[in-house]
Amino acid sequence: MNTIVQVENLRIGKGMPLVLIAGPCVIEDFELTFHIAATLKQLTERLEIPFIFKASYDKANRTAIDAYRGPGLDEGLEILSRIKAELGIPVLSDVHETGQVEKAAEVLDVIQIPAFLCRQTDFILEVARSAKPVNIKKGQFLAPWDITHVVEKIRSIGNDRILLTERGAMFGYNNLVVDFRAIPIMQATGFPVIFDATHSVQLPGGAGNSSGGQRQYAPLLARAAVAAGADGVFLEVHPDPDNARCDGPNSLPLDDLSDIFAQLKAIHQVVSTGAF
Repeated sequence: MNTIVQVENLRIGKGMPLVLIAGPCVIEDFELTFHIAATLKQLTERLEIPFIFKASYDKANRTAIDAYRGPGLDEGLEILSRIKAELGIPVLSDVHETGQVEKAAEVLDVIQIPAFLCRQTDFILEVARSAKPVNIKKGQFLAPWDITHVVEKIRSIGNDRILLTERGAMFGYNNLVVDFRAIPIMQATGFPVIFDATHSVQLPGGAGNSSGGQRQYAPLLARAAVAAGADGVFLEVHPDPDNARCDGPNSLPLDDLSDIFAQLKAIHQVVSTGAF
């Protein structure tokens, strides 16, 4: 079984073009978020890369109690709704509570299950009931073959619109490592696998009261993941990562993306056609 997942007019999976999921970690304000989305749309259209815009309205899993979380459910969804309507692009965000799913599903084209919540059965089932495409972030504590249990929870509701995202595994304290075997292992479920290149270079809690990161390695890991057969790539980007309000150390500068995207598309075309 190789399931093709439809998101609006995009088709994701084996034999389909490489999809890009990208945007800022968190919504800071409308103007900045719209600028990022519009820039990404222009770039991906020029390169003919299918694109889903990602931004979080609430980061409920920040390290410190006083860390910026975002504008919240209502304002955040309003911003994403405007971006979706004005730019004509599908949007994705993560949901952290069962009570938010119904309202989020009215706006989002893809609902994301955060890595830390990928074992929360009641929450997963509620997301599945939305009938929206679901992007499961594989927890950094989860073996790739154990994603099967999460998939079956969603399928038990009758929802087969599933994306799986690999984002690295815990490797000691404040560090992650990527095992690229996870991509074919997770694809064996029959569902497309996305590689989260920027969270894979995160150093969780590594900056004391926030997470650190090594963004310089994100393009390298993204290229390796596409070479390993990933169906899409997930990237957090920002015009000024050093001053981003969340995940700046592992976010890529918006101005550096053109060559990266072109390389990823070229590698995917070689892999998908077998033209080695």
